[in-house]
Order: sequence, then C-alpha cells, then structure tokens
Amino acid sequence: MKAVRTAVIPAGGLGTRFLPFSRSVPKELLPLVDVPVIDAVVSECAASGIERVVIVIGPGKESLGAYFQPSARVEARLRAEGRTGELEALTRPQRLAAVEVVVQAEPRGNGHAVLVARESVGDEPFAMLWGDDIVVGKTPALRQLIDARERLGGSTAGAARIPRAESGRYGVFAGAAERGAFRVTGMVEKPAPEEAPSDLASVHGYVLEPEIFELLAAQTPGRGGEIWLVDAVNALADRRPVWAVEIEGRRYDAGDRAGYVSAFVDHALARSDVGPALRDHLREQGWRPPGS
Repeated sequence: MKAVRTAVIPAGGLGTRFLPFSRSVPKELLPLVDVPVIDAVVSECAASGIERVVIVIGPGKESLGAYFQPSARVEARLRAEGRTGELEALTRPQRLAAVEVVVQAEPRGNGHAVLVARESVGDEPFAMLWGDDIVVGKTPALRQLIDARERLGGSTAGAARIPRAESGRYGVFAGAAERGAFRVTGMVEKPAPEEAPSDLASVHGYVLEPEIFELLAAQTPGRGGEIWLVDAVNALADRRPVWAVEIEGRRYDAGDRAGYVSAFVDHALARSDVGPALRDHLREQGWRPPGS
C-alpha cells in the first residue's frame, strides 16, 4: 500500500459569506488570533505525516501561496535585532510542508478543483481537505483518516453524526456497517430529513486513491454545469471500498460566520498569552465558564 504523502486543499471559492472582508483578502486568511485558517489546515496535514500540500486557488488569491513562502526582508530584520521568538513565528509556516499553488482559472465546481491538482499529485493516493474546516483533538483528523485507510484498505471519508433535521445542510452517506466500520455505497447531497439514508454526514475531507482523477475527468457536469466531487466519490464507491470514518475532535466550520467566530474564540481561550485576558473580559461581560 502506497503511503499518503500529498494533500490537496481546494481554496478557489469567492468567499461571499465573508464580504466585505473577502473583497481583497481570501477568507482562508481570516485570522485565529495571529494564525490564519489555512495555516491550521496545513498544520494538520504536517502533523499527519503529509510532506507536500497543493493549494488550488482562484485568480487573485495568490496571497495564499505567498503566506507559506520565505520573507527574506523581514527575516533579515528580525535576525539582525535578535528577535528569536518573532523569527520562529515568521518561519514556521514555510517549514510545515512543501507548499505548491495551482490555479483553477474558472469556477467549475469542487471536483474540477481537485482535478486541476492531478499533475501535481501524480499517480498516488492523496488527502483532500477543505480549506475552511478545522478539527481540534488529540489525534489530527487527517491522521485518523489515514490510519483507517491503512487498516481497511480503499478510500476514506470524514464523517460526523448529525440530527436528521440538519441533513439538508450536508452530504449524507448511504451504506452499511461492515468490518466494524461504515462502508459507503453512495452519498446524497443535502437530502430532506425523511429522505436521508443515514445520520452520517460528510465533513472535513477524504483520503482518495488516484483512480478518482479518471472518474473526475470522465464525469458529465452536474448541477449548475459544474463537476462535483461527490459524484466522483459515488462512482468510486461502485468500484472500490470507500469508508466513512467518524472523526474524533471538536470541529469548526470556519467557512460560516458563526463557526469562524467560535473557532477564533476557542483558539484564543486555549492560548496562554491571550487566554487569561480574554477570560477576564468575558467574565466582565457576564460570561461564566462551563461548570462554574
């Protein structure tokens, strides 16, 4: 079994839910105090053993790639002044992984975004993580997907249990229990609660075999005339095992305003430098920590 060394992060969206901020700055660069959301995603990749990260951007989002590149002028200034802590913060992103940026010239769907990365990935299995989905837990979420792939074989998909009333917000897996896991037979996109095939929703990302590229390339455009990854995953499940893996950890949908704010606050509270002051401020506003 080939090791998973590469991750693809589709980040070409317009970020309209974060207007007016996203008029000039990609939503993936929204800060979690002083670390952008995209850093959290790439850091998860690095912590999971990923060596290469391919970020698929849209025109005008080149700053996403620039974030992971050296900044010689600032680095020279910090070295000259002996500011080692700030120097470490500056250089850490460029040391996470070998980051490459490819451009999706037209918004032709998230499946097409993955297909754009085909040449960079090559003929090997790869991870695909959404650029605004964050999971905080003991074991990195991607590592959980990779471990499940090594144990079960085939491709793996991140999953979370949801109330059926919320099924219209997610892709929902169909399938059955097998080998102590959930083997996927298909996925229904945003079904009505009474039509949802299970309570397992697709979240966070996948670990996919390279065969997915052939399926995407041959795929007939779906809704909106676009190429959707869910359609290719359904086709892959007809040929090879695809497993839904319940991810352990606290998940934040940072592509949603409320989810992003929750991620920001929890990230800040967990830090030793700003957490105590934030707790004091929240208490002044009438907040009480759970269990108090």
